[in-house]
Amino acid sequence: MKFSTKMKSGMIAAGMAAAGLMASQAALALNVTAEVFQTSKDPWDMAFLPDGTMFFTEKCGGLSVRLPSGSVNKLLGVGGSSGYSATKNDLFCDGQAGVQGVAVDPDFAKNGLVYLYSSSKGSNRTYGGYNNILMRMKVNSLSSVSDVTEIINDLGYKPMKSNHPFGGPGAHNGGRVRFGPDGFLYVTIGDNHNGAGPQSPTELRGKLLRVDRDGKAAAGNNPPAGFDKRVFAYGFRNPQGIAFRPGSGDVYLSENGPWHSDEVTKVVNGGNGGWDPRDNVNGRPACPDGYCGYSPNQMGALPQKERAAFMPMTDLKAYPNALKPAWNNNGLSPGMCGSVFIVGKQWKNGKAAWLLDTQELVSTAHPKATVLTFLTSPRTELPPSVKNCCGPHLLVASVTSHKAQMALCMLLMKPVATSTV
Repeated sequence: MKFSTKMKSGMIAAGMAAAGLMASQAALALNVTAEVFQTSKDPWDMAFLPDGTMFFTEKCGGLSVRLPSGSVNKLLGVGGSSGYSATKNDLFCDGQAGVQGVAVDPDFAKNGLVYLYSSSKGSNRTYGGYNNILMRMKVNSLSSVSDVTEIINDLGYKPMKSNHPFGGPGAHNGGRVRFGPDGFLYVTIGDNHNGAGPQSPTELRGKLLRVDRDGKAAAGNNPPAGFDKRVFAYGFRNPQGIAFRPGSGDVYLSENGPWHSDEVTKVVNGGNGGWDPRDNVNGRPACPDGYCGYSPNQMGALPQKERAAFMPMTDLKAYPNALKPAWNNNGLSPGMCGSVFIVGKQWKNGKAAWLLDTQELVSTAHPKATVLTFLTSPRTELPPSVKNCCGPHLLVASVTSHKAQMALCMLLMKPVATSTV
């Protein structure tokens, strides 16, 4: 299956020029061809080795690895799964939760280590019998795993249904894991539909963590007094994108908003993202189940500006020193998640650019690739085979001169002609 199409920046999730994030709608024309690269069910994340070997997760399946030959080895599955070289019975999926982020150790060639974020259940779990956990494991000959060790086992989880949109268990589960240029692991966790979590000093909800390979607080973390030392920044809704600016190493976080205001934020060590969905504070009354994240009129129509005034993604009135978003999608929210910086001569004369994808899809560059992620609307002219593969909202994908892949059916996309970003 192949197609060609032309996009303009009204369909681009976000772009960043070298000097900073772009919020403009200047035209960017793009012709691409695409073909299915790898089919999978509920794919969530990807991580690459230099030769193009791709580790990828399926939310309700587990961790697999795609070899350069195209063959796939299933490594670690959730409880009750089949076909994997090993299973871990406490791992499971429910709603937005399951097997999510994966990161390859920068020294993989020497130590063979991979890190995996997943939801877990058991009598030892602290949120109603559930937690999210981060595991470290050794990959053997790209065919099996051993020495599976939980290095973080107290991440927040939503155990029960609540009176909210998308209110089932496992909501706002975060789940992205990335190594930064400083050699530390960065881990996102969402607010779990918990009002107090994002501003709580001790609950690992609505946070960005920075830890070492053992899950311990990274040297130099500077959270406020009384906070868990693993916290690098706090006050977030459901961050699911982490990217590091080439050259400076600055950390950027992307998160989806509540019917309004998806945001991209440059994160400062110890900073507060300004999300505080508690009720009966900051001028808000009681809200359903103590969480104002979708209020007011959470199940009804309401202009985005009214929602944002009542429950801002970044509440600068309550927290004047909060991290100001570099971009907020003009107050709209298609639900963006993964993010990546792209480099290459075809993008702003080799300068860095930033783009995003949406709806729990990841944007991760193949080691030899330059990647552009973009979203299209249902009105875009695309073949039925593509729409059937990726759903009614084709929120794809990767554009590259070599290979990069993502989306519900992991499309391989190649640029035909582009203008500058």
